[in-house]
Amino acid sequence: MDELILCSEEVTAARSGGRPVVALESTIITHGMPYPQNLETARAVEDAVRQAGATPATVAVMEGRLRVGLSGDALEALARARDVRKLSRADLAVCLASGETGATTVAATMIVAHLAGIAVFATGGIGGVHRGAEESFDISADLRELAETPVTVVAAGAKAILDLPKTLEVLETLGVPVIGFGQDAFPAFWSRDSGLAAPLRLDTPEAIAASHRMRGALGLPGGQLVANPIPEEDEIPSATLAPLIAEAQAQAAAQGITGKAVTPFLLQWLFERTEGRTLQANIALVMNNARLAARIARALAS
Repeated sequence: MDELILCSEEVTAARSGGRPVVALESTIITHGMPYPQNLETARAVEDAVRQAGATPATVAVMEGRLRVGLSGDALEALARARDVRKLSRADLAVCLASGETGATTVAATMIVAHLAGIAVFATGGIGGVHRGAEESFDISADLRELAETPVTVVAAGAKAILDLPKTLEVLETLGVPVIGFGQDAFPAFWSRDSGLAAPLRLDTPEAIAASHRMRGALGLPGGQLVANPIPEEDEIPSATLAPLIAEAQAQAAAQGITGKAVTPFLLQWLFERTEGRTLQANIALVMNNARLAARIARALAS
């Protein structure tokens, strides 16, 4: 395993000193926005983790190794790279074995973080049950990963383009704690309130860290989903987005877009229809999640 995992000097030093580390995914860099905005955002998210007192560890697959923490040069190389694989659990080993470059989704980042001994991971929003899944069976591997891999994931809920009630039902069936941070409502990515209740609520990073430790003490498999609402000043209300999401879904169906191509298509459609507001909100919520994840990691390390 030591031959497969390459930690950056910053991450290695933090782990050696028992200091808190926060894992970050890389699909936001390769599949979320164009260069150089992707690089600027990645650097800003890493800096938010540092300013909150933890060490960032951006995860990717490069040159046949699991990279945990990227140097400045490696981060820029990833931001400029083309034809990067989007990796989940099913793709991770193939990408490593073939020596290709891959960006990690929530599921793959959780796997690598756990292998590297990192307990907290910040992302934008998790994948979940897609609308129409009763016909397509399109359900993200993120949900199963949360049930199996003991990492606390901080996200602004699940992506608003998904079927949120079904996503919460599947998470309940899988025994995944879904914790609303500081509010009773389950957030909907760009919106603070999905209209659904969060199954659990905790109000401090210390309480979330204590819950993480208790699951380990009980021998329970899997992690926790911390649903952290987007800051009020950055949100786009659900009522504004609902008709646009319905329109985007109809266009995807009409064009026969399925599988991994669905989410990028829908996000691009919404970006265009909102004149970039969804991307601005996305960046704001990722930054917010990074700061909370750092506080949780500090509580776990103390």
